[in-house]
Amino acid sequence: MDVVITGAYGRCGTAVIDHLHDDSAYEFSYLNRSDRPDDHPYGHLDTIVGDVADADAVSGAFEGQDAAVHMAAYPYTDGTWADIFEPNIIGMYNALEAAREHKVETFVFLSSNHVMGQYETEHSPDLYQPQYGLVLDHTDPVRPDSFYGTSKSFGEDLGRYYVENQEYPRRFYALRVCSVRMPQYDHPYGDAEKGVEEGRFSRGSDSYSQQVARMKATWQSRRDFAHQIRCCLEDDSVEFGVFSGVSDNTRRWFDIEHARACLGYDPKDDAEDWT
Repeated sequence: MDVVITGAYGRCGTAVIDHLHDDSAYEFSYLNRSDRPDDHPYGHLDTIVGDVADADAVSGAFEGQDAAVHMAAYPYTDGTWADIFEPNIIGMYNALEAAREHKVETFVFLSSNHVMGQYETEHSPDLYQPQYGLVLDHTDPVRPDSFYGTSKSFGEDLGRYYVENQEYPRRFYALRVCSVRMPQYDHPYGDAEKGVEEGRFSRGSDSYSQQVARMKATWQSRRDFAHQIRCCLEDDSVEFGVFSGVSDNTRRWFDIEHARACLGYDPKDDAEDWT
């Protein structure tokens, strides 16, 4: 299967590279705004350099592909409308248009938990504790917490429009990814330890403990994330689906039973196993 990944060298793209690049079932192409130097961990990969806001660049990268994993975006919840408009709105349209033009059958879209972020705003920090009782699934109303979250909700809706009104893509998967981190922080203490390294708080402080509690709910390990991408690429039954991107954490507030049933998603990690 020929697969193009946009925004390839971020936290999520590199998780796919680390776990799936060498799988003979796939031939990956990597579209990114910039290349990586030869001495970079991913510098050995061939990169298609281009911006998703550039329709011609996206079209060229999608030509001849069987599937697309669209990750490129402005990724911060404090972003203004000007920050997110070109990468998240125009870029999403360009990617879906390229998929339609080049008859790309499968489109995997990295949505975000921030599509549902207002639930967290309302219920935190109690939400981070075990047995709080709130579990959100694909049937609950969206409640974005930011322009970023709103742009991801737009992407989900635009994807639905394309699969229901255009010949291609034939399948669209929206993954509401929670907390995927780079390898050195790929554990439920990752955000807290990074905060200590950056001098924002000290280990053992209330802020440190709250970061750990949140990550124990929202963490998706890199291997579980890559596995979920594989599940989407191998599926041929879903026309349009929204799925939570999270590991099998005891205290998660996002449902994964829908992904289990539809995709065969079988995450291996539970943040509660880390002490």
